[in-house]
Amino acid sequence: MMASFINPRISEHFLAYSPSHVVVLAILLAFAGMLYRFRNEIRRRSSVKQTIRYGLLACLIVPECFLFWWYATEDLWNARYTLPLELCSISQMLAIVMLIARSRLLYQIVLFAGIGGAIQAMLTPDLVYPFPHFRFFHFFIVHMAIILAPLYMTWIERYRPTWKSIGITMIFLNILVVLVGGVDYWLDANYMFLKHKPEAASLLDALGSYPYYLITEEFIAVGIFSLMYVPFLLRKRR
Repeated sequence: MMASFINPRISEHFLAYSPSHVVVLAILLAFAGMLYRFRNEIRRRSSVKQTIRYGLLACLIVPECFLFWWYATEDLWNARYTLPLELCSISQMLAIVMLIARSRLLYQIVLFAGIGGAIQAMLTPDLVYPFPHFRFFHFFIVHMAIILAPLYMTWIERYRPTWKSIGITMIFLNILVVLVGGVDYWLDANYMFLKHKPEAASLLDALGSYPYYLITEEFIAVGIFSLMYVPFLLRKRR
């Protein structure tokens, strides 16, 4: 059983919107819904707050540790493919520091870039391994935690972004593009899909060919982040 759970050689591949995929999307919505519905009760009970916070940290850290153990034991380590340089991997690390340090600066970045990237990953997964392989669980547990972590900081810790948060996030992303792009060039890699689109179907397929989809992403990111800020703006005006 354990051998098949971690076996890198598989006969079947992940299929988007298969029953297992739909179930994890439903679980994400359920967790987010409960976090919002019971936010006042959670705030009043520090032990529950700590449990949720540490639970999110565990969901961000433990699967990643297991992933790198898997890379090592299965001789899968390859700097071109396995460095944590995808946007969601970087958001994951920032979310860990955000939860530990309760950083307001990182909260702004994880709220916009983390949620934006993780939702795209949840809806159009760049994933090969199907349920019940460990990589399936790693992928969805980590991405759900990336989304839920800033929601926890918003609804439970009462952190709030501002219009400046969008600018801060865009500056961060563009610096990241330069740094990761340099690594891509050096290693002949494709982290953050800066050299070409993912092999699997994704939202990038609708954004044109290289390099135009990278420019289009900039405008889409600003638009999505602005829409994400609207509920905060409306609440502030009320």
